[in-house]
Amino acid sequence: MLAQEVHVVHPAFEPILRHAREQPPAHPSSVSVEERRQSFRDEALALRGAMAPMASQEERTIEVDDRSIRARLYVPLSEESHALVIYFHGGSFVTGDLDTHEWLCRRLASDTKMRFLAIDYRLAPEHPFPAGLNDAMDAIRYVADHRSEFGVTNSRLIIMGESAGANLATVAAIQLRDEGIALAAQVLIYPTLGPELMTESAHTFATGYLLDLDHLRYDYRQYLGQFGDHTDPRVTPLLQLNLSGVAPAVVVVAECDPLRDEAVAYAGLLRHCGVPVELLEAKGMIHGFLEMGAVVPEALEVVDDLATHLHRLVEDPAS
Repeated sequence: MLAQEVHVVHPAFEPILRHAREQPPAHPSSVSVEERRQSFRDEALALRGAMAPMASQEERTIEVDDRSIRARLYVPLSEESHALVIYFHGGSFVTGDLDTHEWLCRRLASDTKMRFLAIDYRLAPEHPFPAGLNDAMDAIRYVADHRSEFGVTNSRLIIMGESAGANLATVAAIQLRDEGIALAAQVLIYPTLGPELMTESAHTFATGYLLDLDHLRYDYRQYLGQFGDHTDPRVTPLLQLNLSGVAPAVVVVAECDPLRDEAVAYAGLLRHCGVPVELLEAKGMIHGFLEMGAVVPEALEVVDDLATHLHRLVEDPAS
C-alpha cells in the first residue's frame, strides 16, 4: 500500500489561514458583486508592501472595434530583455483590476527586468464568457501590431496570467498559434483550467486554503452565464486535443493549492505535444501566494527561477 503524500503549508501562512478559517468569507451568492470587488481591493491593499520603483508607469487605452480596453504599462528601472509581458490578473473572472495587482506587476517587472502591460479585461457577471477572453485576444492582437506604441518595436511578446487570468492566457496561446502570432512564452501562474475541479488536490485543499472551490464553482457559473458547454476548450483548455506548436510554457504551481493537479496535468499535455515546458512548484505555498510576497517574503523565491526561464526563452530565437 502506497503511503499518502503529505503536504505541509509554509508556517508563515498559518496565521493567515487560521484567520480565514475562523472568519470565513460569506458565500459569493449572499453579497453583491460590488461588495466582493471592494473587499478584494481592500485585501490586496492590506497585503501589499512597498511598491517597487519604476522608470515610468503609464495609463493606456487600447481601442478595438466598439470598445476601449484599459491597460497599464510598467517600465522597470533596468531593462535587460527585449520583451514585453502582457499580463492578465486573477480574481475568479469576477473580481480584480489594475489596482489590485499593481504591487505584483511592479515586483515582477522589477525582478524580471521586463516591461509589463497589465490588461483590464471585462468581468462577469456583467460581461459573461467570452467577453473577457475577447478582450484578452484583442489586446494581444493590438499590441502585436503596434509594438512601437509600447516602446518595444523589435521585442518579443510574452503572455502571463494568474489564476483566472492564466485561463485566459492559456486559451489565448492556443488561438494565437492558430492565427500565426508568435510568442516567446506563455506563463501560467496557478491556473484554473476548467469548471469541473475533480482532481486529488481539488479534494485535498477544497476548503480552508483561501481559494474555496465552492466559491470558484459559483464564479464559473457567473463567468459562463448561458454558455453551458464545459467541454469547449476555450472553457476547459485541458480538453484541447492538439497543443502542438503553442508557445513554450512556464507553469507555476503551489504545493497546497486545489488547482495544482490540473496545472501539472496541463504541463504534461504540453510536453506530450512537444511543447517546451518548465514546471515550477513552490513548496509549502498556497493559491495566490505571489500576491502575499510582501508579508511572506519566501513566497517570491520562485520569481528568480521565473525570471531566469523567461530570459532564456526570449534570448533563444528557436523558442
